[in-house]
Amino acid sequence: MRVVSTIPGSEPFTLESGPIAVLMIHGFTGSPLSVKPWAEALHREGFTVAVPRLPGHGTHWEEMNRTQWRDWYGEVLNAFIELRKKHARVFVAGFSMGGALAIHLAAEHGEKIEGLILVNPSVHDRRPIMKLVPVLKHLIPSLSGRGTDVSAPNPPRHSYGRTPLKALSSLQDLWRTVQNELSSIDLPLMIGYSINDHVVDPANAETVIDNISSVDIREVIFERSFHNVALDHDLELLVESSLTFITDVLSGDIGGGNDERDLIDAEFEEIVAGLERPSLDYLDHLENIEAMERYEGDNKALPTLSKTQRAALIAVIAGPLYAIAVRFFRFDLLGLGIWPGLLALLGGVGLFFWQIRPEADDDDGVAL
Repeated sequence: MRVVSTIPGSEPFTLESGPIAVLMIHGFTGSPLSVKPWAEALHREGFTVAVPRLPGHGTHWEEMNRTQWRDWYGEVLNAFIELRKKHARVFVAGFSMGGALAIHLAAEHGEKIEGLILVNPSVHDRRPIMKLVPVLKHLIPSLSGRGTDVSAPNPPRHSYGRTPLKALSSLQDLWRTVQNELSSIDLPLMIGYSINDHVVDPANAETVIDNISSVDIREVIFERSFHNVALDHDLELLVESSLTFITDVLSGDIGGGNDERDLIDAEFEEIVAGLERPSLDYLDHLENIEAMERYEGDNKALPTLSKTQRAALIAVIAGPLYAIAVRFFRFDLLGLGIWPGLLALLGGVGLFFWQIRPEADDDDGVAL
């Protein structure tokens, strides 16, 4: 059965231009319309921009409930492969959930990506109600959603008005995957976030920044926009920041270039190797110091016990056990109560220490 689209004009598109390409990924329940002004602005500056429509998006939320995050990622990967066929240098830009998909793509194909641009990336949602999603998805198909989060007046319709819960549960799986991949990302990164985002907590951007391994991180703060920055007041800032970032990466002003990065890695390895292989003279010196400072008494063999001392230890152990058996289990073998056990304990202690002899005396007769 064919699903009628509830979001007209939400088709995927590619804007062909120069040799440098940008793969742009829209967000959860959204469509290419949500990033179209951003894509068109980069295209006017001479970049090829491809914006795929993720499976289940741009049509109806019921269709989205029949998809999972690996379906969405599969579409992203196919679009990336197609761009790489014609363009040697490709940047990846992700908005909201598109940021999580961009991170996952970088974790698997980072060596083929020039840099990442993330806008209000979504990598977790720590609200308590989100813990109920795995259960709720079996009870109700969707919940009423915000649909859009734009400060500017009259934004175009670009996303669903409901949140499909099975798809949301799959998004939670994507979040867990991406959180474990953050430390493997070392690409140049531009990350922008809105301080008044009502959909994705700005703490998501902080999580990315704190856990990613990238050396070159450029932060951009959107103060006049809500979640959908490309449709809001800060579009110009978003475009300007993106162009500056891309230009700086291409020119080598950020990213360091392969030669410089290899040199830094080589120097680091040399330092580590020096720490791991100290000179033999130094090790010998440490051993001599240790030998001089060692207290020989700490290394004496444990004393051996005589037959009498062993018998005394048995009495020390068996005596209390006999007393316990009599007191709590009414096991009075000798009919004398707990006294045989106590006498065995006292006698064993006395006999054990009576058997100890000093090993040697010094000139004053004091045991050493």
